[in-house]
Amino acid sequence: MNSKFYITSPIYYVNDIPHIGHAYTTIIVDTLARFARLKGKEVYFLTGTDEHGQKIEQSAQKKGRSPKEYVDEISQKFKDIWDSFGISYDHFIRTTDSYHLTTAQAAFLKMFEKGDIYKGKYEGHYCVSCESFFTKFQLKDDKYCPDCGKETTILEEESYFFRLSAYGDKLLRFYEEHSDFILPKFRRNEVINFVQSGLEDLSITRTTFDWGIKLPKALLDKDPKNEKHVMYVWLDALINYLSALGFCNDLEDRMDFWAADYHIVGKDILRFHAIYWPAFLMSLDLPLPRHIAAHGWWTKDGAKMSKSIGNVVNPKEVVEAYGLDCFRYFVLREVPFGQDGDFSQKALIERINADLGNDLGNLLNRLLGMSAKYFDNQLEVDCVQLQAHYNAEFTQISKVLTGLEDSMNAVQIHRYLEDLWTLFGLGNGIIAKKEPWRLIKEGKKEEVAELLVFIANLLIKSALCLSPCMPKSAESILKVFGLEVDSKNYQRFVVQGELLGTMHLSAIGVLFPKIESALLEDTPKQEDKPKHLLQDSSSVPALEIANPISKEDFAKIEIKVGTVISAEELPKSEKLLKLQVDLGEARARQILAGIKAHYDTQSLIGKQVCVLANLKPAKLMGQISEGMILATKDEEGLTLIVPQNSKKNGSPIS
Repeated sequence: MNSKFYITSPIYYVNDIPHIGHAYTTIIVDTLARFARLKGKEVYFLTGTDEHGQKIEQSAQKKGRSPKEYVDEISQKFKDIWDSFGISYDHFIRTTDSYHLTTAQAAFLKMFEKGDIYKGKYEGHYCVSCESFFTKFQLKDDKYCPDCGKETTILEEESYFFRLSAYGDKLLRFYEEHSDFILPKFRRNEVINFVQSGLEDLSITRTTFDWGIKLPKALLDKDPKNEKHVMYVWLDALINYLSALGFCNDLEDRMDFWAADYHIVGKDILRFHAIYWPAFLMSLDLPLPRHIAAHGWWTKDGAKMSKSIGNVVNPKEVVEAYGLDCFRYFVLREVPFGQDGDFSQKALIERINADLGNDLGNLLNRLLGMSAKYFDNQLEVDCVQLQAHYNAEFTQISKVLTGLEDSMNAVQIHRYLEDLWTLFGLGNGIIAKKEPWRLIKEGKKEEVAELLVFIANLLIKSALCLSPCMPKSAESILKVFGLEVDSKNYQRFVVQGELLGTMHLSAIGVLFPKIESALLEDTPKQEDKPKHLLQDSSSVPALEIANPISKEDFAKIEIKVGTVISAEELPKSEKLLKLQVDLGEARARQILAGIKAHYDTQSLIGKQVCVLANLKPAKLMGQISEGMILATKDEEGLTLIVPQNSKKNGSPIS
């Protein structure tokens, strides 16, 4: 087993302050890093900020500041929030750091000398916001960026190119040989399809702005005109994963950590990490990362977050209101990795009160209360007898704990937590079944002591496994038993299954106090609502309902939740997209949806949708459609109807 573990977040583009998406990514990386440390691995966790490019230069100009002054301020905000969140990073990199400049120039020169970089001229549609070129076929309505929707500009300039076209077959072969390179696996096909459609050489320098890394001295000496070139921001940014390890610079050489175990990214930058980055590494004759894991996006109360609407979630405000571990638990548990998630205070409060308060907190409180009342917090039983009397329960616990590692390795942290929570249900259930308060009255004090020691051991094992996700809470739980979160205790109690028979319990305060109402002011006040919505229904005329149906009519309709596992454009159709939707059936349903003008294929993959499932199949443009995706439309456009929280595929809507 490799004892070293290298994991990275993206380096965040410093065009604004950190939002919930940044926090979500970083918390996932932090969780995986803590889990690796728990297993005894030597971890190197990298995060940081991406600080070059035309968009940064323009943002700085608007604020009347130099680009360096601007990025210094925003980068510090990222570092400050990660520090306040207790993020366990080992290195915070900035692409304006001098050692990174050295590495980027050295890598550029190596690829140039190999013949993979050449000079030419580029003309194409350029999106300033995404810092990317797009072909005419990729654009929306011939001029809009397929990723962010903003209008592109025609750009013609001298450029250096990377021979990306030479690496198509090598990339496809690598994907075939490493089926778990891209996680979750349903995103693999979109990357493969992109490569199979044909790769064009990639423009990797710009001459229309100055805020970027200049070309290597060897190329400047060769041709003074090269002074006008700066590196493409994505080449510059991706190289950070090497420069932080001391590749071709003066930092301590940590290249024994390469290749990266995980690059955790958002789905919007999967293409850069799963196609461009592996090709750059192949050119540099370096091993490729083991996993590129791409998560979905967050909405707010079902709506896309927007500064103009004012519904962007500030993670710092949420943490200040509800607590860091509660926030970590919510974002990790609420949505399956890879799918889009929705943030609402209602859902957060429900998770805190139900999962954390009623399940975990209640189990700990019951243990502490009965231990203090019946045994003065001092418990002692024979571990051999304990194992014999609770053999079935310990077998169940062992089975759950053994399966947790697979979920974490697949970055299915929601499943990791779901499985872990079954143990708290087991503990609460066995207390209800045995009724220790009744056993005490019957004089069966030894049986009660044994029950409480069983619960204590369940909590010790569970808290150790919970620690990567909720480090402070796990630390507090283990302090009850005089233990710490470390790899030795993980090995003792989780891997080897050791039981603690004698213990003195230390009382702690309530970990998860019940929350009665929302703590953030993010909903319209009653007086701000339209008056017609506040009227008493008894004082208004009865509504006339058009085309009324009976309950019996509605009962014939089958609407189910499904997940889009692939999406592609239908040739010759201006409106239709061809979707494969998993409804929890023997095979995926093919559904043709007239949403091409409103959604691009990439944004749909992994999205949960509502499907009219018993609609008679129809043939459209030579293709069978086996259902209908539900959507709503007004003057602002069309929006798919989606579940507020992630649901099991095939779940009925009634």
